[in-house]
Amino acid sequence: MASLPFNDEAVRALATILTETGLTEIEIEGKEGRIRVVRAPATISAAVAHAAPVAAVAAAPAAPAPAPAEEDDAHHPGAIPSPMVGIAYLAPEPGAAPFISLGQTVTAGQTLMLIEAMKTFNQIKAPRAGTITRILVVAGAPVEFGQPLLILE
Repeated sequence: MASLPFNDEAVRALATILTETGLTEIEIEGKEGRIRVVRAPATISAAVAHAAPVAAVAAAPAAPAPAPAEEDDAHHPGAIPSPMVGIAYLAPEPGAAPFISLGQTVTAGQTLMLIEAMKTFNQIKAPRAGTITRILVVAGAPVEFGQPLLILE
């Protein structure tokens, strides 16, 4: 088998780009082959494809992800879904008090958390008043579009 045109450093560089930008997938193609890196909630994996043989390379695991949300969480009437792909932050800065806590009563428009996407911190605000009954994400964990972030009842 001929040597692969992309080495471990190329895979790690692409994985770093995914982490820094909040993207979940990146692919580049050249004369010698193609490389695609996909970030899943718990791991980063990469596949290198050639015209004939196919080889897979696994990169180092990413930060631990929250426990998978139960199927009914996504359909819960009080679920607050993520409006974007990014990294969830429960506090305004490291070491600061979190925006919310379990059992806390919030008002409509109150900031619940931040989602960082492409170096921009986006406030996730309460759509209505209620009580936080479950927080479904972990600080610093990646979130996907539509993923339930918390339950507000």
